[in-house]
Amino acid sequence: MIVIRHFSKIDKSMIFIVLCLVAIGTVAIYEATAGTILDGIYMNYLKLFAIFCIPMIIIALIDYQILLGGLSYILYALGIGLLVLVKFFGENVNGAVRWLSIGSFQLQPSELAKICTVILIAHILGKREGSELRFIRDLVPVGIIFFIPFFLILEQPDLGSALVFVGILLSMLWMGNIRLLYMLIIVGGVIVSISAVLWLYYANFELLSSLIKPHQLSRIEAFLDPTSDPNKTYHVQNAKIAIGSGGLTGGEGNFIKNGFIPYVYSDSIYVVIGEKHGFIGSAVLLLLFLTLVYRMVNIAYDSRDRAGAYMVTGFIAMIIFQVSVNIGMHIGLLPLTGISLPFISYGGSSLLTNMIAIGIVLSIKVHKDEVVVHETERKSL
Repeated sequence: MIVIRHFSKIDKSMIFIVLCLVAIGTVAIYEATAGTILDGIYMNYLKLFAIFCIPMIIIALIDYQILLGGLSYILYALGIGLLVLVKFFGENVNGAVRWLSIGSFQLQPSELAKICTVILIAHILGKREGSELRFIRDLVPVGIIFFIPFFLILEQPDLGSALVFVGILLSMLWMGNIRLLYMLIIVGGVIVSISAVLWLYYANFELLSSLIKPHQLSRIEAFLDPTSDPNKTYHVQNAKIAIGSGGLTGGEGNFIKNGFIPYVYSDSIYVVIGEKHGFIGSAVLLLLFLTLVYRMVNIAYDSRDRAGAYMVTGFIAMIIFQVSVNIGMHIGLLPLTGISLPFISYGGSSLLTNMIAIGIVLSIKVHKDEVVVHETERKSL
């Protein structure tokens, strides 16, 4: 009876939005791979979605407070452990070591590390109950929790996934009541870092090339100077033309059919939507993401405790950052980097991570009216 009662409280609108996004992703993957050696992988995507619905629903029915307390540290340790394993046993694909092979499934630990980090930071911030965060006792531990996965992922190298952690950290600290001065210092540090890269690019290119990875330098150069080298700007220039050719209602998808867009079924999936379905298709996609975020904001607002609200905040930041960067880099507003479009791009680890996040958010909604379990009670569970 309890399970049935909890199941009836699941946010049906969120489930519907996720189904719509996955449907769009499935169609886009089909259109991107039809007639190629990858023809049929859209069925794998649907199978993975069906399988991952099971943990999503189970997580939604279980009280999310179980994830807090001591278990949050264990989950974080497991996430870091997987990132360390990648360094020694990871699969090298195109010069990057980001995946662990588990049978036929390629697990990307950096994706799961996002969930583990959000849960632990939410637990720590939640203990303050909205009081202003202290530098030594709050910000320093949160900073350490953030920087460990950030640097491990950056070394893979995977700049895109590492930057997602920055968006998550800033949003959770802001909602956790960080002092304005501290936030200005953090944001100022990010601005100074970006400015330093820009200055070195124009003033001392040789030094910059010795500090960052060659492929990262190539993407920065392609963004700052699109005419510098056609080979380096090939991806972005073709993506912009393809999206523009979609017009209002979409076109035939010649750029996709002729293979002019690399990784069109995964990181570049937005190009498929822009070229094949035009402005209307892109607008519908963005509207769905906006509606999903709106529902998540409402759930955070109604959460029975601050830790739950902070978790939702982290997942909102994760989705907004990935959507913004993925679309921005394909229309020339941001440098090209490897980052997936949530629920749309083909990728088992990304899909699993996003569905776990949705499951936790649903759990916060389902259990919002129940009594809060305090720390001492949670340890006895």
